[in-house]
Formats: sequence, structure tokens, C-alpha cells
Amino acid sequence: MSVVDSISFQNSPTYEIHRLGSFTAHVFNCIRDVPRDEWDELALQRSLTFAHAFWEVVENSRLNDFSYRHAMIYAQDGTLAAITSFYTVTTDTAIFARGRLRTVLARIRRVWPGFLMLRMLECGTPVTINSPSYVIADGQPVESVITALDTLFQRYARRDRTILIVVRDFEPNSLAHQTIFTRLRYTLLRSLPNTYLAIPWRHGQDYLNALKSYYRSKQLKHVKRVEAQGIRCEPCADFASLSETLCEQWLVVHHGADEAAREVLTPEFYRGLAHACGGKAQVLLFYQGDTLVGHTLMLRDGAKMRWLYFGRANAVNDSLYIYAMHHVIQAAIRSGAPLLELGLTTYPVKLDLGASPVEMSHAIRCTIGAVNFVIPWLYPLINHVPEVTPKVVFKAAGTVIGRD
Repeated sequence: MSVVDSISFQNSPTYEIHRLGSFTAHVFNCIRDVPRDEWDELALQRSLTFAHAFWEVVENSRLNDFSYRHAMIYAQDGTLAAITSFYTVTTDTAIFARGRLRTVLARIRRVWPGFLMLRMLECGTPVTINSPSYVIADGQPVESVITALDTLFQRYARRDRTILIVVRDFEPNSLAHQTIFTRLRYTLLRSLPNTYLAIPWRHGQDYLNALKSYYRSKQLKHVKRVEAQGIRCEPCADFASLSETLCEQWLVVHHGADEAAREVLTPEFYRGLAHACGGKAQVLLFYQGDTLVGHTLMLRDGAKMRWLYFGRANAVNDSLYIYAMHHVIQAAIRSGAPLLELGLTTYPVKLDLGASPVEMSHAIRCTIGAVNFVIPWLYPLINHVPEVTPKVVFKAAGTVIGRD
């Protein structure tokens, strides 16, 4: 399947039309121009984070140098077959480098700041994980749609002069899709695992009782240590007025993180989520007296509660992070969500609290054909993806993960 034509409607300057074999794609440069109702009818079948309103928040936040496009793929009969959003962004191709290599890279970049920094085309969302990172309508031929998406990505990659195409965030629930991308000459490369906690408990104490005594006492020790400092947790759904402070706290964590981090949040991101998500976004605020010392940002997304970000006022090595995670779990249990997504990094802490790791992969293809033979050995050489082994922290074995 190949692109037969690419036309801009004179009467509809807000989008381009691309002929993709038996499909037609309408590609928009701005989410405001996308027909909201038609987009959301398909997007909300999957996730709030595909929704028109969520993408408005992301675009209005002006994160890094992201430049977005949104595609609506139509079948021959005019029905909407798929939607996806993709973007170009400058990315560190050695984002998971560790140890001595990371030190060497830092020294090189003092002289050559752009070393191994490439502008890529990615399919996904900058601030969340979705597997897969596009939505295909029920009854549509999956392989044909994915082939059409690949054709579209290649066209825009060449137009934008980006040599790498990355389709992000494949979890085990999308193995069939990964196979299709492999047939299309993409390389599947391991990424940092995601983490989840299945929640069968009705009350927070039930969760604590389910833990083995070692892990329960370890968690409560940190909680009591923080509470002894006079710190308390207050849930807050209307946090727009705090957006400047919350972003400053997130930046403290971002700048001090050892792990890979790319997107740089802005106050507009916090403010937009507070206004746009109909009460589904909330923060847990951690106060010491009248002083706000930290927060977590959470999003209820269907049956899933997502923990998005953590921020704190001061970069101190103490128990506040574990205290925050404890209250995130308690809040998820109170919400009735059967699944809590805890995200990437800080795996030892998350595993001690009962989370399970889930492997993730990215599909990567270079627009320069010969380079595709190099990717499978070069990428693992400069990027270290840790092996994360599940822990048995509960007294009785339970359901590991409820996936999308």
C-alpha cells in the first residue's frame, strides 16, 4: 500500500488529504481544527488521554519543541477507521545511557550539545502511555490500517526531514500489532517497563492487611516518619490556582532525577488539566503546617487511575516520595478504580508497594533504509534498559494486571 496522492483542500485549509490505498487520511496541524464530536466518538472508546480536550491541554501547554499533527483515517465507505496523533520532537537517542557512557556523553555535550540528539517523528502522547498509541475502530482490517499509518508516517518524516519514526508504548496486549510493524521493517526495541497495581480491595486497610508483614511495616515506617514532621495529605480537585507552584515543584524533581526524562511541564499543563477533565484530574497536596511541600498529579481514566507526576518543594532524600505513593494507592482504592498505573522508573519503591512491571517496546524505523540494519545492535549498545523482576509482597497471590 502506498501514497497515491496528497492534496490540500482549497476550501478546507485546516487539513490535508492523503490517499493511502483504500483509505483516506485527513491530517490536521492543530487539535482545535479537528471535528471534536467525530474524533471523540472513537477516542473515548479507548482512553480519556486520546480525547480532544486532553490534546488541547497538551498543545496549549507548549511542552519542549513538540510539533503535533492529528490524523483521521477514513475507509472507502466514509466511516472513520482510525485516529492517531503524532509529533516531531528533539530526542536524546541515548536517553537510557548509564554509568560510564552517560558520563562520557555529558562531557562530549559540553562541547557539542547536539551530539546524539535527533529530531524524530513519534506516534504517541508526550505525557501518558497508551498501548497501542492509536485507535482503530472495531471491524476495521487492522493490518491494512497499520500499513496506511506507516505510509503516512513515512511521508511526514521525509517532509520534516526526520530520519527516525518511532511508534511508542507497545505492551503485551498489542503483540499482534507489534508483529505487523515488524513485517513493515520496523525494529521492536525494549523500553522502560510500565508498572501497575491491580486493586481488588474496598478499603485502604484491606490493602495494608494483604501485604506481607515486612513490606507493610516498611511502608508504614516511612509514612509515620513523614507524619512525625507534621506533614498531612489533602486531596484537591480544583488546583488551577496552584499551577505555578505545582509546576515549580515538579521541576525540582525533574532536574534531580537520575532516570530518563524528556517532556518539560509548564504551569499551563496543570492549569489545563484542572479545567478540562471534568473533575477526573486531581492532586494530592502535602502540607507541613501551612506550607505546601509536595504533590502528586492523578487522572481517572475509565477503569484506570493514572499517577502522572510527583513534585516537591525541596530536593531532599527523605520519605516523602514513599508517603506520596502510599496516599496515591489509598486514593485509588477510595475511587473504586480496579487498576492503578504507576508509570516508569523508581522501580524498587513501586515493587515494594505491590506494583507489577509490564514490558514495553517501541517500534523504530529509519527513513534511510541501510540504517535499519544497524538499529538492532546500536540502540542497545548506547541505551541500558533495566531488568525489573516482580516481587511477591502480598500474602496471597492475586491478579497481576488488568490490561487495556
